[in-house]
Amino acid sequence: MKMKIKKKIKTKIKTVVCLLLCVMILPVISVHAGSDKTDKTSDDSVNAGTDKTDNRSDDSIHTDTDKTETVSDDVLSRAVVPLERNGIDLYLTRTMLSGTEPQKQILLIHGVTYSSHEFDIDYEDYSLVRKLAQEGYGVWLLDIAGFGQSEEVKDGFMPDSDYAAEDIHAAVEKIIHETGQEKIDVLGWSWGTVTVSRFAVRYPELVDRLVLYAPILTGIGEYAITEPFHHNTWEHAADDFQRNEDGSINEEITDPVIRELWCSSCWHFDGESSPNGGRRDVCVDSSVDLIDLSKIRTPTLVICGDQDPYLNYDKVNACLDSLPEGSSLEVISGGAHMVFVEKPFYHDFQDRLLEFLNDDAGAMDNAA
Repeated sequence: MKMKIKKKIKTKIKTVVCLLLCVMILPVISVHAGSDKTDKTSDDSVNAGTDKTDNRSDDSIHTDTDKTETVSDDVLSRAVVPLERNGIDLYLTRTMLSGTEPQKQILLIHGVTYSSHEFDIDYEDYSLVRKLAQEGYGVWLLDIAGFGQSEEVKDGFMPDSDYAAEDIHAAVEKIIHETGQEKIDVLGWSWGTVTVSRFAVRYPELVDRLVLYAPILTGIGEYAITEPFHHNTWEHAADDFQRNEDGSINEEITDPVIRELWCSSCWHFDGESSPNGGRRDVCVDSSVDLIDLSKIRTPTLVICGDQDPYLNYDKVNACLDSLPEGSSLEVISGGAHMVFVEKPFYHDFQDRLLEFLNDDAGAMDNAA
């Protein structure tokens, strides 16, 4: 996989600095959100690091041995699967239980600022990747062109929503080729709901079940995005954690260890900048529809918290009027944009997701 020389040089320095920051900041950090939420929405997912060296591609995945775990590190295997589209190397990984051939595949798609590592937080049983693998899935992660460990792009506006939908198509075709399965499940988070929806509308024959987590159904507010790349910071990575009245992060909702692992991963895997094409797409007036639910032909789960500042809840609450038979709406009371890693809610999120994915009756309707 191609890699910028300057990022290779910075790898060890960034990693050491990141670790030092974690040690110094963990006991006392209280990160304050910026006042302009509009410009931050695209951070739907938070990732990190200017070093795009693959620290997640080990054959066995490390988990904390002194914490509650979904699965131990010696029963999970990960592979990096080569993928190229439009002359750009894309980072695609597969995680599954060692020694198995999963008959169910799911692809997880990140948001507009940070990349796919967010789905695999290495702490207790928070990791969505490991939970799904434990349930018998082959779990696939894709970094859209220019994000995370995929090859950098010269024009940050190039990987917009339509472009990303074709990256997803390329990944799904690769997954189908590798597994021999005719269709797979696909989950998108935040801006990822825009990209996976456009993919699913264009290629319905490739999707078994679609999951829209924290769906950006309409514009989040008109805001001029003039720079092709977004400037990432530690504070920005923490912007979507729920807050107390004084602006500090609510540690009843977000475990401090999750906060630090999240931000340090963003620093490590995503670095100082991310493409802004998707951000430019979503930072439009709320009257602009970004996802046409009526064109989706696949049973779809819409899942979110009821405290998410980026969602149009009038549209969310009416979504089943437009979605096909077998679809479902799940709203988790008290959860916000990062409900899948929020301490009181992440188990509920996992349970509701798996209930939908494992609904055999819905799957039979789709096959028919």
